[in-house]
Amino acid sequence: MRTDPIPSLLTNIPKPPGTRLGADFFQRDPVTCARELIGYELVWRSCGGIIVETEAYSVRGDEACHTFSRPSSRAFVELHPPGTAYVYLNYGVHWLLNFLVKGGREDGFVLIRALEPTRGIARMQTRRGTRAGLCSGPGRLTKALGIDKAQHGRDCLGGRSLEILRPATAPRIAAGTRIGISKAAHLPWRFVLEGSACLSAPLRG
Repeated sequence: MRTDPIPSLLTNIPKPPGTRLGADFFQRDPVTCARELIGYELVWRSCGGIIVETEAYSVRGDEACHTFSRPSSRAFVELHPPGTAYVYLNYGVHWLLNFLVKGGREDGFVLIRALEPTRGIARMQTRRGTRAGLCSGPGRLTKALGIDKAQHGRDCLGGRSLEILRPATAPRIAAGTRIGISKAAHLPWRFVLEGSACLSAPLRG
């Protein structure tokens, strides 16, 4: 499934490239946020890259979302503002970076699945111990950036340690079904930058 470049829904007034996103960006539904984050640059403590892959998770009727079965996740949504980092250990191996989305039609999370490295590449290579597929996967990118449980629950966007910067041009975005899950895998809530060589896996669905 292919979509055309999607303009920002935040305002009719264009903002210059390099403008930092604030928490207001995440005051919408998770699907819109996940789609619109494609092409933005995520920078964490001098390392970062272009967001080329995301997935959306909704608190409403989404069996793959943590809130479906975890009371602690439901409490997290209630207690934290939009844009808060939600970081969890996946299968006891990899930390995964999500952002809380709330205040729109429905609440949820956006998982950052892959980046195209742009900054601090040598440092990220040292952390990963490789040059291949440096940020091509949600666990790989957190290791490359040095993100772990210490960032869970932090309002990262309120300081200078994390920035999400607007792109200069509208990206070409494609959508498909989510991967790496066994429930609600039919939902087309995975978004990628068309033609990117840094995806975690080929698009499907």
